[in-house]
Amino acid sequence: MNHNIIVMGASAGGVAALKTVCGGLPRDLPAALFVVLHVAPAGHSNLPDILSRAGPLKAHHAVDGEQVHPGRIYVAPPDQHLILADGGTRVMLRRGPRENRTRPAVDSLFRSAAVACGSQVVGIVLSGMLDDGAEGLVAIRRCGGITVVQDPADAEWPDMPRNAQERADAEYCSPAADLPALLQQLAWSTAGPTVPIPAELVLEVQISCQEIAAMGKEMATVGKPSVLGCPECGGVLNTVGGESSPRFRCQIGHAYGLKTLIAHQTEALELALGVAFRTQRDRQTLFQSLERAAIQHDQAGVASRWQSASEEAQRSAELIASAIETLRQPPFPTAVG
Repeated sequence: MNHNIIVMGASAGGVAALKTVCGGLPRDLPAALFVVLHVAPAGHSNLPDILSRAGPLKAHHAVDGEQVHPGRIYVAPPDQHLILADGGTRVMLRRGPRENRTRPAVDSLFRSAAVACGSQVVGIVLSGMLDDGAEGLVAIRRCGGITVVQDPADAEWPDMPRNAQERADAEYCSPAADLPALLQQLAWSTAGPTVPIPAELVLEVQISCQEIAAMGKEMATVGKPSVLGCPECGGVLNTVGGESSPRFRCQIGHAYGLKTLIAHQTEALELALGVAFRTQRDRQTLFQSLERAAIQHDQAGVASRWQSASEEAQRSAELIASAIETLRQPPFPTAVG
């Protein structure tokens, strides 16, 4: 068996990279390609048309239950996870829990491919922000597949390939223009031996496949409870993986890489502080109005108290504004070199 399953994930800046990769592949490629690009849930995706025009392989939005054929590109539709099933011979579309704040998620596709196809899989992370795809590449490598990232220096947005490279220690790191030749070489090469599929990966694929409305109270979970709450549903987040590279999944199934979780928390904090800043400014305006009214009625003592309250509201607003500016600083170290 050769490497006949190629899964690719991208986000910001990923369309150009996907066009370059798909445009350089031959018509007789002995592998099927599966693509996840982060898109808005209610949006319309023209990605299949774009990729079909880029090269000889025809792309289309995957259809739930359809059979897989080599030489075709299956694109995840908006708001649906693309899942490989039945040993990679069939695709499924599911509105399971969001992973890394997105659906479709790269991790969901990669993990399902690893479980369904093992060493036949080649996983590629392209341009994008934060860390979706990193854990998916880890799953592919654990199941005997091959891991590839676009060279971060070549990516319009280097976060996703850089984080995937660091997390999964990807075997290949190449500019987008060099990936078609690499994929041809890998697709014609013999896959490695079959390895045991970790039970926790099977469980996580099952979680990705579940409809939220159908989830029971006794739904199986992975990991150990942490002190953190899920930003989406408020439930307890379980820690999955070791302390050196933790990720998180709640009992509903929402999943986060470490950097995505930090980014979500930062956004929530900025939103809350923005409300607090505006409220303090409104309070200052009201106190100033009350101060003027007291002056007009020759109530010097009352006016003084409202002036003090106004000044305190101003100081609080300034402190909150400073906290917001601090939050807007990049939370992650910038790579050097």
